[in-house]
Amino acid sequence: MLVGYARVSTSDQTLNLQKDALEKIGCNKIFTDVISGATTERKGLDEALEYVREGDTLVVWKLDRLGRSLKHLIETITKLNNRKIGFKSITENIDTTTSGGKLIFHIFGALAEFERDIIKERTNAGLQAARARGRLGGRPKAKTLDTPKKVALAQSLYDNKNNTILEICKTLNISRATLYRYIKTK
Repeated sequence: MLVGYARVSTSDQTLNLQKDALEKIGCNKIFTDVISGATTERKGLDEALEYVREGDTLVVWKLDRLGRSLKHLIETITKLNNRKIGFKSITENIDTTTSGGKLIFHIFGALAEFERDIIKERTNAGLQAARARGRLGGRPKAKTLDTPKKVALAQSLYDNKNNTILEICKTLNISRATLYRYIKTK
């Protein structure tokens, strides 16, 4: 059985083109969403994935209607494949129930893995280059009152009621939380 899935991003767009193409190819049931592809929760897609059974084929008008990213697309099609459910994209003419469609899908998977590895390598190279220049990265260390002399100064400023907390923090270049961590209130 052919089960269709159609999605548009906004309510200004229409599902008619996709629905017509899915009906023409012979989809008996069509699930739809009117939601951005970047959204993780898509009710129509979830219903379609729950509805399809072993031996069925999930059909979309175009690949980008199904997956949020290449990684998500490959994960979704792999899950379908593991359940012995075919996948077909009308526009790209990909059909995982055929050997040619399986080949194209595996090439996509290899390209996605290659892309992830390249991104990982670039990130690591950038971090190493930054470390070589003395940059450690990460969140900056919080300002502290690291000597007894600074703690005593903070305490004396706090004890003088003419100083506001804001003025003390600006003078010592520390946060309010840091000030309260070091002073003793009476």
